[in-house]
Parts: sequence; C-alpha cells; structure tokens
Amino acid sequence: MAGTRHFHQSHLVAQAAKEQKENSPRDFRAFLETLRQDNDLVEINTEVDPDLEVGAIVRKVSETDGKAPLLNNVKGARDGLWRIFGNAAGLRKDGAERYGRIARNLGLPKDATWKEICEKTQTGKNMAPIPPNIVPTGPCQQNIILGDDIDLEKLPVPRLHQQDGGRYLQTYGVHMLQTPDGSWTNWSIFRAMVHDKRHLVALVNPGQHNHMVRGMWRKLGKDVPWALALGVPPAATLAAAMPLPKGVSEGEYVGAMLGKPLDLVKCHLNDLLVPANSEIILEGTMSNTETGPEGPFGDYLGYVFDDEQRPGPLFKVDAITHRNDAILPVSVPGRITDESHTTAALAAPELLTICKEHNLPINNAYAPLETMATWCVLQVNIKKLGELNTNPNDFCKKVGDILFSTKSTMLMNKLLLVGDDIDIYKFADVIWALSTRCRPGQDDFVFDDIPGFPLTPYMAQGFGHPTRGGKVVSNCLLPVEYKGERSWSTVDFENSYPQHVKDRVLALWESTSIGS
Repeated sequence: MAGTRHFHQSHLVAQAAKEQKENSPRDFRAFLETLRQDNDLVEINTEVDPDLEVGAIVRKVSETDGKAPLLNNVKGARDGLWRIFGNAAGLRKDGAERYGRIARNLGLPKDATWKEICEKTQTGKNMAPIPPNIVPTGPCQQNIILGDDIDLEKLPVPRLHQQDGGRYLQTYGVHMLQTPDGSWTNWSIFRAMVHDKRHLVALVNPGQHNHMVRGMWRKLGKDVPWALALGVPPAATLAAAMPLPKGVSEGEYVGAMLGKPLDLVKCHLNDLLVPANSEIILEGTMSNTETGPEGPFGDYLGYVFDDEQRPGPLFKVDAITHRNDAILPVSVPGRITDESHTTAALAAPELLTICKEHNLPINNAYAPLETMATWCVLQVNIKKLGELNTNPNDFCKKVGDILFSTKSTMLMNKLLLVGDDIDIYKFADVIWALSTRCRPGQDDFVFDDIPGFPLTPYMAQGFGHPTRGGKVVSNCLLPVEYKGERSWSTVDFENSYPQHVKDRVLALWESTSIGS
C-alpha cells in the first residue's frame, strides 16, 4: 500500500508539471487568445488617436474593471507598427474571476485566488533555474529597421495623460541589460519617453538593479548594451516587475516558474538575448554620459506634479525589429486599479519568503490593491509570537530592520502587523484592525534613516529628505497577543451565533429573495 501511495503521489506531481507546461502562455498572442476565450478581450476596429484617446480608453477600463482592449486601428500606424493593447494585468468584474486576467499571465485557472497567484510566482525560487532555449531566429525578427531609417517621432507613440511631458513608448515592456562580465542579465520595467528620432529617455532610480548594472559599465567608461522587448511572454513581464534578488536572471527564473525554457534569440546588433516571439524589439545602448528631461508622467500613485521633470539617461535606438502586424502593450497608470498596482503587489510573497528565512512568526503577506501596493499586511502567528517572549518595540524594530533593508520593500512604505484572526485578503478586515488595534503614534514605529521611495508624493513634495525615510511599521497587535493569547470574540454573523441558528438563516437566504 505504501508503494502504491508513493506511486500515486509521484503521478500527481508529474501530471501537475505536465499541465503547468501545457497551460503556461506560449507567447503574448497566445495570452490574448486565452483572454478572448475567457470573454475578457474586446477588439476595437474603429480608428483611435494615440494622442490621449488610447490613454483614455485604457484608463477607463482600469477604473471600471472592463474587458482588456485590443486597438486594431491606431491613427498613424503603418508598415505593421502598430496595434495597441492595454490592461494586461487588470481586474475583472466577476467576483469569482476577480484576478483571472493576472492568473492567465501565469497559466493558472481563471478563478485562481490571489494567494494562489502569489504562490505561483514563488515556485521558481524552489527549483533549479532553467536556462533558455537559444533559437537562430524568431517572429520578433520578421521585420527590421536600422540606423537612420528609424524615426521614433513618426511612430504612433501614445500620449497617455494630458499632463504628461511627452509620448511614452515604454510603459509595459521589459528592458534588458547585462553586466560587463555576462554573469547577470537583468530584466526590468521602467518607463521611457520619446526624446528625439533616435533616442528614448527613461526614469532610472538609484537602488534599482538597472542603476547597478549601469554603474558597472560606467566604471569601464562605456555605454551599456541595451534592448527593450515589448509584447513578451506575459509571465516574463510579471517576473521583470518582481523584486528578485540581485544576480538572479529573470529569463532563467521564468523558465523555472513555468517549468519549461523560454525561447530566446540574439539581437541583431549586440549579444543580448530577447524572447523570440516578442512583438517589438528595440536595440541600442544606454548612455553613461548623455541625459535628457524625463516627465512629468501621470504615474500609479494617482498624482502628476508640474515640477516632476528630471534628467534621465538617453537610450539610443540603433535597430527596431518586429513581428508582422505588431502589438504594442501599454499601461496607463493612475488611481486604482491597473497593472502598476497588481504587479507591485507581487512583492508581498517575496517578503513572506524573507520572513520565513529569518524565522519570523508570519503566516502570510499581502499588499492590498486599495493602497496601490504601498502597504504590506503581515499576518502574525499569535501562538508562535507568544513563544518568542518579545514585546512590541523589539518585534516591530526587528521586522522593520529586516524587511526595509531589502529591495522587496522599495515601493512599500507601510508594514502592518495583524493577528491571525484577520483575513488579510479582505481590506475591510485590515482597516478594522488598523482602526481599532493600532494607537496612532504609540504603535507606529518610524524608520527615517533608510532609503525611501522618492516617487511617493509625501516624499518628493513634502518636508525632509526626498530619498530617505518615509517608512513605518504599524503594530496592529494588542498587548495580550504578544502573550500568545486573545481575550475577545469578534462581533459578526460568523462569530455571534451558534451553528444551528446560522444554518437556518442561510437556508432562509437560499429559499427567499432576502439576499438579492
């Protein structure tokens, strides 16, 4: 019997791995086809103007949880450049499929929970990296534009918000940079605006991996070989947005996460490898000497300020390759909820992993979308907390010292510690805990002498140093919980009535229209 049971379990593991490979999105267009089958894609064939109209459509979809739009007739498009797609990782109206579009990025069922999505993104950490499959060519190289034939100013690059300082070609693609010794290839998402015919200008902040790689090339007195891949396999986009550790190459991580290697092809003009089935590839260099004005831009925290224009490095475009009838993916950030928030929230499972590595008594972690993923709620195991024989001052300082020292909290400004009676995936529960268990000031542990996130308005537009501090651990645990105990009962339907009364009421709910 033991042997039979072992065989059955092994068979289930093998079957799960097979299903993972079969269900994982093969490329960007396969992902769109999956959305179409889910009735979560709308194709718009009426001509749309890239000057604000595209942005308005995509922004409206984000704010109403509408179907993802594929705009097939963009004014000014020619020679296959380009159609536009938006809202790749937005939410759905249907409560049962609330996170279905994000789940489909990873090959998960359309009714996957947020917890299941987060667990999926962490699977690559427990597996050996899977090197990519290098192919001689791919769909991304069906067409090529070189040198002086490139004119970014004539392409239908969208102006996404009326306050933006320019037209943004890059809002949802993946930048690819490699260290000089070739040991680490970093994929990341950061915005880039058209500067002139042959250059983009991008936002590159200190502390980010792209800034680290740039510094390595600066020491050699050289510009950085660079590629920008637009319309990549969707799991690769999510990985590029995740706070993976320094030195981890996202291409290999995605292979491990999906259980199969990515097909990559060498660029025409440099040695960087890009997903072979990408929609559009830009090749060139990131300058270590030349800069240009970048912004302002209506970003994901919901503000745009008049004085937000900053100098950013110039990216020279020496080649553009693309698929036939290419599709440009865009993100139009703003107030909740769009892919800026959903991808940023994927830092929470990484925090959970770090907590477990440091033996912190944390059951789960979640970055509420309602906070634009600037908060992370940590659910504390009260029994284990009591066994530590600690106190709020020591525990909150320890949590803050550990987590705020990692890249995973770069976008997060507030860590909330709540008990294990709180469902951290329900924002109403989180706010209830914060409102009733955290005494303002006394239970807030401020961390000011650490790197801050300068895009937060209270940093860039407030008092104090714009790049230091602005982080806090809020203790939403009552003193008795530090003893491993709980001295109250929750007052609600679930906890205030015996089971036989609840059963009768639920039956009444089903047999009448009282709940409709």
